[in-house]
Amino acid sequence: MKDMVVETAIPPAPREYPGFNWEGFKTLYLREIRRFLKVGAQTLAAPVVTALLYMMVFVVAAQGAAPIHGLPYGAFVAPGLIMMQVLNNAFANSSSSLLQSKMNGLMGDFVTPPLSPLELAAGFALGAATRGLLVGAVTLLAVLPFAGIGVAHLWAIAYFGVGAALILGFLGIMAGLWAEKFDHMAAVTNFVVMPMTFLSGTFYLVERLPEPFRSFSKANPFFYLIDGFRYGFIGHAEGSLAIGAAMTAALTLALGGICYGMFRTGYKIKT
Repeated sequence: MKDMVVETAIPPAPREYPGFNWEGFKTLYLREIRRFLKVGAQTLAAPVVTALLYMMVFVVAAQGAAPIHGLPYGAFVAPGLIMMQVLNNAFANSSSSLLQSKMNGLMGDFVTPPLSPLELAAGFALGAATRGLLVGAVTLLAVLPFAGIGVAHLWAIAYFGVGAALILGFLGIMAGLWAEKFDHMAAVTNFVVMPMTFLSGTFYLVERLPEPFRSFSKANPFFYLIDGFRYGFIGHAEGSLAIGAAMTAALTLALGGICYGMFRTGYKIKT
């Protein structure tokens, strides 16, 4: 009887990524920047118009109201409006980029080039953060004549602004990879991002809320992002700056690690 040779399938070796591919990372980052700049009227001008409308409505509605922390209501609400634009636009950039690529069957374009999971996560997140911060800067210039705000602590504006943009950029990556159609993305936006944004003290003092909304707001990460950012302008914070700073750093690292893991495992990318 002839000897029988049993062939066993050898699993493919894990993909190696020798060093950080700076050229590939730069290309992905610039792709994300050019993508939203091509439709600047939608991605830059529209959020500014929305912020100005919010400013007009709430300031007119609060005419005659008592000052908040010794400041007019416009000066109090303006930093919250700026941060709201940073949060919404950072999330929209990375989530829409991935979901549109998925719907158009272009996800393979991200796994074919020699880009590591770290480079993919960093490219999408920094592209989203850039859009969020750019929209925030334009919104600041637009509302400045109506709000009369100054700068009390520049470090807080920079730290919480960049941290918020990165956190929502990472959240957008997670949502974009998870979602399979636009209805899924709308559900995340309407039932997660928007409620957390509006219940974060953007337009009011959290201390004036009845329970359980007051406790919920103080457990909301967006509250600490907006509170720390507003502190940079008006010099007064409702919550603990130490807790807010630590939470911002922890969330950035944790969500960045989750996005890295999703790209590494090919979550809803490889079929």
